[in-house]
Amino acid sequence: MQKTTLEQWRMFKAVVDEGGFNQAAGKIHKSTSSIHHAVNKLEDSLGVKLLVVEGRKTSITDIGKVLLRRAHYLLDEVSRIEAVADSLSLGVETELRIAVDGAFPQCIIFQALEKVSALYPQVNVDIIDTVLSGTNELIMDSKADIGLSPIPMKNGLNEELCLINFVGVAHKNHPLNLLGRSVSKEDLKSYRQIIVRDSASQNKTDAGWLGAEQRWTVSHLRASIELIEQNLGYAWLPSHSVSDSLTNGTLKHLALNEGSKRSVSFYLNYLDKDRIGPAAREFMGELRLLTLDMPTSDTH
Repeated sequence: MQKTTLEQWRMFKAVVDEGGFNQAAGKIHKSTSSIHHAVNKLEDSLGVKLLVVEGRKTSITDIGKVLLRRAHYLLDEVSRIEAVADSLSLGVETELRIAVDGAFPQCIIFQALEKVSALYPQVNVDIIDTVLSGTNELIMDSKADIGLSPIPMKNGLNEELCLINFVGVAHKNHPLNLLGRSVSKEDLKSYRQIIVRDSASQNKTDAGWLGAEQRWTVSHLRASIELIEQNLGYAWLPSHSVSDSLTNGTLKHLALNEGSKRSVSFYLNYLDKDRIGPAAREFMGELRLLTLDMPTSDTH
């Protein structure tokens, strides 16, 4: 059986934090005598001296300092448990799982989640990286609550959020950028194309032009960008993800006579609005606001 109570530890902490019994009484709205009684009983139960009172000055002992550090963890955990209970009583979910296609601007996701976490700090967030059909597959398999995808769901709810530009790019020294003329699709066929693999396990989808005779396939957008920056191929990539490399001259737009740029709609996908909790609704609302500020034909 436990020798002490949480209330005793709270009162002991209050005395230390406020610098005395009278000050603690005013802070936590308890009588001075009840706080004295609680701390004395705590000391008796533990068999140690926690506080020393000299006149009007109350000091914590060395043993008291050690035990107070431990008590902080205990009281903080109790506060977290109580906050979780409050959230659950209000119907707030304990976890928010978001599947995000790699082509969607990560900064938008992070800004929206920062606002959500400020309101619902006890909600754990799981961000899952996906490509093409992978987002919707996770939603259908109940492994994600919300998805950001360029592909609308057949059996769910889809809300178009924004358009994202994909641009044909290669290293500044790539042969396609040294032709001195417009690049044709026949030119493209002779060089290596870098593409990103659909992350779905079934019903995979191809997207964009795939006419090159040689292709390297990677699992993540970042790998594709790195290969392009190392002059190992060309690709169509989200303009926001290569804007810095284009600005500093590492990459160049392919001078295609057609198809150098394409705009892709991105959707906010989910299965059933009745299964979406308050934190998820807040996240969706923040996404709508943030994407309103984005140009309709680009993302930066």
